[in-house]
Amino acid sequence: MGKSTIAQTIAERAFADERLGASFFCSRDSEDRSDLQFIFPTLAVQLARKYAKFRSILVPLVRSDPGIIQESLYNQMDKLIVGPLKKSGISTMIMVDALDECKDEQPASAILSVIGQFLSEIPKVKFFLTGRPEPRIQKGFHLPLLVKATNILVLHNVEPDLIQNDIRHFLKHSFLIIADHWSGLEDWPTTKQLDDLCKRADGLFVYGVATVKFIDHKFHNPRQQLDRLLQSPESSAYEGKTQLRPNLTLDLLYLSILQEAFGTNDPEDDPNICSVLGAVVLSSNPLSPSTIAALLDSDVEVVFRLLSLVHSLLILQKDVNHPVRPFHKSFPDFITDPIRCTNKRFYISPPSHHPELLVGCLKLMNQTLEMNICKLPDTVANEEVMNLREVVENSITPALQYACRSWHKHLTEDAICTPAITSVLHHFLERKFLFWLEVLSVIGAVREALDALKVVAKSLKV
Repeated sequence: MGKSTIAQTIAERAFADERLGASFFCSRDSEDRSDLQFIFPTLAVQLARKYAKFRSILVPLVRSDPGIIQESLYNQMDKLIVGPLKKSGISTMIMVDALDECKDEQPASAILSVIGQFLSEIPKVKFFLTGRPEPRIQKGFHLPLLVKATNILVLHNVEPDLIQNDIRHFLKHSFLIIADHWSGLEDWPTTKQLDDLCKRADGLFVYGVATVKFIDHKFHNPRQQLDRLLQSPESSAYEGKTQLRPNLTLDLLYLSILQEAFGTNDPEDDPNICSVLGAVVLSSNPLSPSTIAALLDSDVEVVFRLLSLVHSLLILQKDVNHPVRPFHKSFPDFITDPIRCTNKRFYISPPSHHPELLVGCLKLMNQTLEMNICKLPDTVANEEVMNLREVVENSITPALQYACRSWHKHLTEDAICTPAITSVLHHFLERKFLFWLEVLSVIGAVREALDALKVVAKSLKV
């Protein structure tokens, strides 16, 4: 409904007015941005960069107690945020967007609970927080310590006419920009076409954004793109199912874009299409086209071409080494749900595609891991290597780094029993184990080894 767009806009304006102290945009597409433990340390670093007084208090604190970043959220907030803010007397704004996208097992949002306990101690600080109205987020905002200090705006309670007017304004503005880059688009689109698009959007801002991305294609005429989109089935085609499918508006748009992109392709290409899209929506961190190609043992040009065909659903750069990610989390939700993704050609089944990524990771590690892959001097400690990060980047590809850090996140109990996976996993643990630990060491991710081995031990039947 546009909450992150609103948060982004407010953050940019507050930054321009020098009122924004720090911001954290949560995202389940990235491990670092979906881990609650990273929020307060990140905010503290940003506040220290902006305010010299805050920095003079924080830096000595962290130097004397570097383990603070591993402490509880309460202690992090108290020591890294509240203490320096109280001592420095800074007035500022802090933004945290999409709290629902963080992994949180508490019945009420852990971040909101902690913030509520300290609000009275930092009266000069304003927090701008967003999240989907999930139960734990709603409970968090209704905690007694937060209720009186919080103004709540529920986006889906905004008057429908206001929302539709905003979507129409956005579409008109976007189409004017597109028309400036093409000839023959005078008086385009028609009033009826705008009316139809607004009706289809049904109050969803993300629908308008996806529509513009689909129409603004550098190789296809915008007029033809819009005609194709409007010729696709409307929600009335699913009459009777609407109550069971509240996401119907977006589902129809996503299906239309996928069918337009791959409708005339050879059906034999479908497994390849699903493998590439599966890597995008199921990876634990955003992957680049070149990394996806390496994990799937495919050609990078083939991967990039497939992704380019659905560019309106993705954030895709020209650089094949730049990570690609869904432009909105509603797309992964749609394509991994068999009820919503009614065209089985494009359905991504997590139980089927996670093992494919697991095998890709294991095979890549089995093929490329070797002793002392960075060619470091014997017995040298990591901190003694002055240019370690540069050495790592030159010696360990992003694909191998992802494989070493994330292979176990694609391991399922059913998958580990299959002979193909058992074979490559056994080879990895028997022949490449120490070399894997070396890589995790130099990239600063040794903790991943503990997580991986726990998952394997729990999954093995024998």
